[in-house]
Amino acid sequence: MTFFHWRLLLQSAGGPFLDGWLLSIIGVALIGMTPALGLSGTDLSLAGAAALIGIFFGGLVFGRMTDIIGRQLMYTIDLIVLVVGSVLCAFVDHAWQIILLRFLIGVAIGADYPIATSLLAEWLPTRQRAAMLGSLVVAWFLGATVATFLGFAMVEYLGEDSWRWMLASSGVPGLIILLMRIGTPESPRWLISKGRIDEAEAVVRKIYGQDADLSSIRDAESVRPKRLGYSALLQGEYLKRTFFCGMFYLCAVTPVFAIYTFGPVMLSAFGMNEGNLSNIGYALISLLFLLGCLPALRLSETIGRRPLLLWSFALMILPFLALGIAPEAPVGLIIFWFCLYAVTSGGPNILEWSYPNELFPTDIRATAMGVITAVSRIGAALGTFLLPLSLEHYGDGGTMLIMAAMTAVGFIISYFLAPETKGRSLSEASGV
Repeated sequence: MTFFHWRLLLQSAGGPFLDGWLLSIIGVALIGMTPALGLSGTDLSLAGAAALIGIFFGGLVFGRMTDIIGRQLMYTIDLIVLVVGSVLCAFVDHAWQIILLRFLIGVAIGADYPIATSLLAEWLPTRQRAAMLGSLVVAWFLGATVATFLGFAMVEYLGEDSWRWMLASSGVPGLIILLMRIGTPESPRWLISKGRIDEAEAVVRKIYGQDADLSSIRDAESVRPKRLGYSALLQGEYLKRTFFCGMFYLCAVTPVFAIYTFGPVMLSAFGMNEGNLSNIGYALISLLFLLGCLPALRLSETIGRRPLLLWSFALMILPFLALGIAPEAPVGLIIFWFCLYAVTSGGPNILEWSYPNELFPTDIRATAMGVITAVSRIGAALGTFLLPLSLEHYGDGGTMLIMAAMTAVGFIISYFLAPETKGRSLSEASGV
């Protein structure tokens, strides 16, 4: 790890930081937005799920574009859309406007996931790869935590009418991150995969010095079958990897997005509806989602990816079971179970971006990450859309049991399909 790597990590993490901010601030903003815009139950569900639907299309389309035209150009375009969309949210007057803008913001977020993660993965040393890619997820939760506490403070001191400022607030960090990303070098692995050897050598020598040698990377990339596309993800070993990454990602992220989008609503359903109590509990849970990722970063490089994933899924089932069986428990115990889930979810959370980038070659790395992101958001969008309806029809206990079942599916899929990539180079891990 050199200074260049740390700087690239900071630039790449800016996107997930902003993504976490955008996807979580809506949870607090909906409290004031609902009466102000007269949102119906359907409007409320669509406002919460619109960004996730946008992420589906953004990942599916722009992941492939990133493999075709390069990582560097897409690295800045998506942030421009994020900043502009965030600012426009402050001026909405109708439900359809916030739903449309949240959808467009989601498209940009879905594009950023494969762009930032593939670029960073292709520059990182083997021994730090999983931890550094996992750090992007930490940045996501950091952005979500900062936004949640900011939303809580704005409700406390400015009132619920401050929801417009909440939604526009991400424009400030977005502009800073955009300026930081200007001038980021292209991935030498991608350049080699396109036959642009001279450009790859120039980039590497600019970063590492004139004596830098990329012959090992060039040799590894030269044996790859070229012109891979979407169809490669539906064949042989890559089909199995696509299914594994997409499904474990879906099972892990759906409850997380439901909690972030409707956290205060869920906690109110459990009896925490006095004053600002639901927002306080929501902010605490958001902080623990962040803290739970930190030990997982180290564990991914010590015990390995597979054991970390299995143990985390197994422990994540317990809080949902407890909340489903005893939804009338005291407030303190309810917060404890939600906090336990937040802490134990760190393992799958940091591997959601590590595994896809390790298991697919350069020609389809961003494509695979985009498709897997899209698959995960199908469940996340449906879960976020259906959560208010589930709370209404099945109650808080039944909803928690559904989440426990989904988490158990993630464990079963990981048990049978999760590979171990610890200590393997990017070329080795992505080979069949």
